[in-house]
Amino acid sequence: MKTTRFEIRERVGQYRARMQAKGFRQINLWVPDTRQPGFAGECRRQSRLAAKADRREGILGQLDPIAAETEGWTR
Repeated sequence: MKTTRFEIRERVGQYRARMQAKGFRQINLWVPDTRQPGFAGECRRQSRLAAKADRREGILGQLDPIAAETEGWTR
């Protein structure tokens, strides 16, 4: 038996209602497409730049105190 669009829409609606009742909120999020040609190369390029910047400016040392300030980030 083939599932109709209405049945699928109904199931999705029920799932969303259950998740919302559990305290979740649906969001849409755009992320880089890791399948695109050149993605791995761009990751390497950016990683090298970040590594150079860290050595040059000690960025991780600056971020540690900031990362420790998580008071109030969650409910």
